Amino acid sequence: MNPRSFVLIIGILSCFGLFGQTQKVKNQPYGDQRLYHFGLTVGMNFQDLILTNSGLADAETGETWYGGIPGYSPGLTVGLIADLYLNPYMNLRSSPVIHFGDKNFSFTQAASTEHYKTSVRSNYVTVPIDIKFSSMRLNNFRPYLLTGVYAALDLGRKKDQPVLLKPLDYGFELGFGCDFYLPIIKVCPEIKFCFGLVDLLEKDRSDLTEKALLKYSQSLSKGTSRMIVFTFNFE
Repeated sequence: MNPRSFVLIIGILSCFGLFGQTQKVKNQPYGDQRLYHFGLTVGMNFQDLILTNSGLADAETGETWYGGIPGYSPGLTVGLIADLYLNPYMNLRSSPVIHFGDKNFSFTQAASTEHYKTSVRSNYVTVPIDIKFSSMRLNNFRPYLLTGVYAALDLGRKKDQPVLLKPLDYGFELGFGCDFYLPIIKVCPEIKFCFGLVDLLEKDRSDLTEKALLKYSQSLSKGTSRMIVFTFNFE
């Protein structure tokens, strides 16, 4: 046999072998064509506030305090998913969830190294409306992007604390993930970035019984929410 012919045959066979490896049997080949479907979501969240300090000095002591959130602790996220098919590459979806978490504040006095730390518990019931943009499906996975808006209600806030946040928030969110098609279910790891548009700091602190705590609330002039959410969706 001619060596060139032998190499050509080996090359053709190799191409067929690679083709067979890349073209796998698709699980749920028509799963994405359902008009609507439901699912569950579970994961973790990291809550944050973008703070603006007022720079005001306390009327009685003359102290100036500056606040911040130096670190984040993960919280639990659980909820449901409702998805509506629009076309092969777009879906309208809502995933009402509950975010359990807290925000750890640290206040520092400008003229000394004195610190004060406190934690604010926030349990948000959040209802987003998103558009999901999916790529073409490759075997049993399919990356996607999503964007939308959300409204949130804080069920965990407590009064008579150094920092009090308003109960209602709204904003927009961006995210990405990937659908993995299993034989009977679709699993989707997803990351979302949520950006609040409301100043959440409560300025009226008539609820405070310990007036010495008022200086921490007055040291802040504005606070807007930020959150990173990492979930696994089961659809």
